[in-house]
Amino acid sequence: MIPLRDNIRNMAGYVPGFQPDDGQDWIKLNTNENPYPPSPAVREAILRELGEDGARLRQYPDAASRAGRQEAARLYGVDPAWVIMANGSDEVLNNLIRAFAGEGEEIAYVHPSYSYYATLAEIQGARVCTFGLTDKWELDGFPERYEGKLFFLTNPNAPLGFAYPREFIEELAGRVAGMLVVDEAYADFADDNALDLVHKYENLVVTRTLSKSYSLAGMRLGLAVARPEVIAALDKIRDHYNLDRLAQAAVTAALRDQEYFSRCVQRIRETRDWFSVELQVLDYSVIPSQGNYLFASPPDRDGKRVYDALYQRRILVRYFSDPALAHGLRISIGTREEMMATLDALREIG
Repeated sequence: MIPLRDNIRNMAGYVPGFQPDDGQDWIKLNTNENPYPPSPAVREAILRELGEDGARLRQYPDAASRAGRQEAARLYGVDPAWVIMANGSDEVLNNLIRAFAGEGEEIAYVHPSYSYYATLAEIQGARVCTFGLTDKWELDGFPERYEGKLFFLTNPNAPLGFAYPREFIEELAGRVAGMLVVDEAYADFADDNALDLVHKYENLVVTRTLSKSYSLAGMRLGLAVARPEVIAALDKIRDHYNLDRLAQAAVTAALRDQEYFSRCVQRIRETRDWFSVELQVLDYSVIPSQGNYLFASPPDRDGKRVYDALYQRRILVRYFSDPALAHGLRISIGTREEMMATLDALREIG
């Protein structure tokens, strides 16, 4: 028998959203991708880095990703020592578990939210604890003092879309004995965020991704902001060349072009709010969302029925078989035209 570790042999791998081979023939609203292209400055930066003959690709990239760190630090109002760049925010989440939770030690997160936390913990051999949600989206049964090594709070919540207020995050920072990781993958679409709270709470880490709001899912770019001692620890254990040359050029250009970024985010927010109203006209129950997606339930609360019918019409949304989510669908916000076509399909499906 191949001598795998028991936890690897026994674990179930994370299942990402379906990616069709012929993606151009689908309306793809299942993985929260941005429907608009990245800033033109990103393409220009990549081409400059590539050069006419691509010769610079012979050389390793800057191991510290200094240009991206400096640009993120300028944007977020911190020193570069408070920022780490990552190969997608998943790399940061993974390395946080590696840095703070040893084998047999506990991490926790909210259920439902990003289930990949559990996969990363199982790889490490850490124990997993989850806390459910009440009807008012409050944590159910969370202790006055949580003694685990890490608590992950996805804010805005994915897949549900609601956001916790800053006051709650501050309260939580005082109740978590270990590290509080606020996963802000969708915060750029929200009304508020927790980024400045890293100055106030030494056990707080905020993670971000450029996959959604910056239209760079294909580049795998993320970052974290935290106290310098936390960033230094994460620096020790990351892959020393975790961002290639083209990715570093892309992240620097994307963060710099805030005018383009703001226009795209605003378009998505406006389409999200319009689409939410239109779904409610069809008697769907819709959770008010602060992300670039909506979680909506059809009148008969049969999410699978609607998912299958949309799939037959080559419209992809996200269905979760988890009993806590099976009554609805997570629908990413695409272009206005894509969302109009989806509404037409939902009217036809009934």
